[in-house]
Amino acid sequence: MIKIICFGKIKEDYLKDLINDYLKRINKYHKIEIIELKDNDDINKETDDLLKVLNLKEYNIALTISGKSYTSEDYAKHLDNLFNYHSNINFIIGSSNGLSNEVISKCNEQISFSHLTFPHGLFRGILLEQIYRAFKINNNERYHK
Repeated sequence: MIKIICFGKIKEDYLKDLINDYLKRINKYHKIEIIELKDNDDINKETDDLLKVLNLKEYNIALTISGKSYTSEDYAKHLDNLFNYHSNINFIIGSSNGLSNEVISKCNEQISFSHLTFPHGLFRGILLEQIYRAFKINNNERYHK
């Protein structure tokens, strides 16, 4: 299973549509769910809330600006390899506060999609699109470049 653990609810309909579309597409390949935690101005409260749902026996990926960057093809290979060893992979997206060092230290790795900062709803869509793209690549299926 893939879990995306993130903060806040999506309010914009166009982002909900984007996210739901990719969730449906990915579900044809693999079970996926989004766990939304409540935004909080206090990063310590967010850390506590996140650690309550984070299973340290699963493979946890912190999405950070300073993480490792991949091409789509390399990311697809990496994801495929992770599923050879781990049945559950969690992607953790921080709030506008970011992720605390405590959360990052409990993750198996950090991945960066860009040095740019994105709105959280849009980034969920970007992450889902790249997960979908990885499944298409790994299944040798045609997908736009």
